[in-house]
Amino acid sequence: MRVLYISEVTGKCGIWCVKSMLDSLKREFAPHCTIINGNSATGGGNGGIGRQHAGYLHKLGGDILTAGAGAFFKSDLRETIGRIPWFLRPANLSPDAPGKGIQFRRTEASGGAEIAVLSLIGTGGPARLHGENPFAFFSAHIGKIRERTPFVFVDFASAMTAEKRTFFYHAEGLASAVFGSGTKVQTADAEILPGGTAVLTDCGRTGSLRSVAGCSPGPKIFEYLTGVPDWSRTCWDDPAIQGVLTETDESGKALRIQPFTRRPAVLPKEAGG
Repeated sequence: MRVLYISEVTGKCGIWCVKSMLDSLKREFAPHCTIINGNSATGGGNGGIGRQHAGYLHKLGGDILTAGAGAFFKSDLRETIGRIPWFLRPANLSPDAPGKGIQFRRTEASGGAEIAVLSLIGTGGPARLHGENPFAFFSAHIGKIRERTPFVFVDFASAMTAEKRTFFYHAEGLASAVFGSGTKVQTADAEILPGGTAVLTDCGRTGSLRSVAGCSPGPKIFEYLTGVPDWSRTCWDDPAIQGVLTETDESGKALRIQPFTRRPAVLPKEAGG
């Protein structure tokens, strides 16, 4: 089973990168399922994701879209999220929250094997969206999930490295892979734990890499100099698509984890192309 995870799409530059490079990545990796983290697709920074951009990323090839706190920042998506089966908000929210946080999807791998994709949000650090304990939630539900499929993939959003690393060991041997997200900076610690779980503390971002989390540095510098908030602006310098390719055996245990960064052959006009 090969699963392609596209790191957090950030602003218009990130959407352009998906449009320009996702097809070539699929030809290169031949994934059975493609997951796109769209948490900051609308507006960049921590702008969230709107319904139109969610639909466009799905049309471009995202079989499943995930989001952390950004799932509820835009009213048009918040009002319709319950009717979008391929969009996942964090599962460890109140049962009264609209939408869902887990999806089972049939693939063409191993004669039609089914995978489970689970979105979770951490509780450490500053947050605008507060969920239940993700460790307890995972423990309470993983048994039922694994009764249905051994192919379990988790997107764990958190600003705290320690929280994500601790969760990796909590999920070891129970999840095929855990994709860390939330800080938009790809870390260099991809590994397969002894229990067969592939992990990466943060998978990075899709958009401008020469930026502050996908945003132009100028307004951020102004904020730090003055203490006065300023509007974030999408940056187009050094556009790239980041993510991870994972491969598992028929029992759901990871065989490979391959982080990647791909840059376009031709730059968009906004980046000087």
